[in-house]
Amino acid sequence: MEHSIFMVIIAAMTPVVELRGAIPLGLALGIPPAEVFLLSLIGNILPIPFILLGIRWLLNEIKKIPRLHNWIDRKGKKGAGLLNEKIRRWGWLGLMIFVAIPLPGTGAWTGALAASFLSLKFWPSLLAIVGGVLIAGLLVTGASLGVISFL
Repeated sequence: MEHSIFMVIIAAMTPVVELRGAIPLGLALGIPPAEVFLLSLIGNILPIPFILLGIRWLLNEIKKIPRLHNWIDRKGKKGAGLLNEKIRRWGWLGLMIFVAIPLPGTGAWTGALAASFLSLKFWPSLLAIVGGVLIAGLLVTGASLGVISFL
């Protein structure tokens, strides 16, 4: 059972998989739903402060190489296109809603990258992402338990 706990935490920390994949994994491994929710939440949130701080640091370092910086900046802003408008208009609430939507490409990692590219402040971004992860975790847990009870 102990290795199952680590599997859930590591899955939740992984980009793309995040808590959306870790919760069904934990339930399939027989871990109780409340524990799976908590483990997935912790695993999904754990890398976010490092991403928020690390990407900003990395972008500042890359400024020393103007050609590379311009290319990355263009790609990042293009990828954040619709996000840019919505997050700028709605602020932390827009970021939280984006992260809360349990679809591929809308998780905490993407939210943290978007917040970094949009130069949003650290604490409001972190709190918005944590709120979004909480909502997504509740939605995914509820949907997973609904599927299990249906089967």
